[in-house]
Amino acid sequence: MSDSDLIKLYSGRILELAADIPHLGRLPAPQGTARKRSPLCGSTVTVDVVLKDGRIAEFAQDVKACALGQASAAVVGRAAIGLNRAEVEAARDGLRAMLKDGGPVPAPPFDGFEVLTPARDYRNRHASILLAIEATAEAMAAAEAATAAGHAES
Repeated sequence: MSDSDLIKLYSGRILELAADIPHLGRLPAPQGTARKRSPLCGSTVTVDVVLKDGRIAEFAQDVKACALGQASAAVVGRAAIGLNRAEVEAARDGLRAMLKDGGPVPAPPFDGFEVLTPARDYRNRHASILLAIEATAEAMAAAEAATAAGHAES
């Protein structure tokens, strides 16, 4: 990767997003938590959620990632509250298709992923970009499983 390619990849908009990630931190009492790590670069994202009626009511994320992973986490953080798991999984699958298969940018509220389209050509960056949305989907599944287990014990 040349210096000019890196400069293009880390555009001003990506760096702005990376510097302004919503919902940073951890929740005091999450229903579901998931930690995702990219083995290639070591980036990690941990997501905590609380669901209400199957939708994200509370969301927090601990992001230790490159600028691309941080930018992706910013898009996820702006969109997450109020979504159900099907919507999050559709965004995850759409982002994966956008990066790996040249698919379209995911639909709103995840259209902010458009800023990451230059990363399509850099497969070694895809895992880091996917961390936040994958962790969100997994945290929601964990919350749903914990809730179901709680109801089964009642």
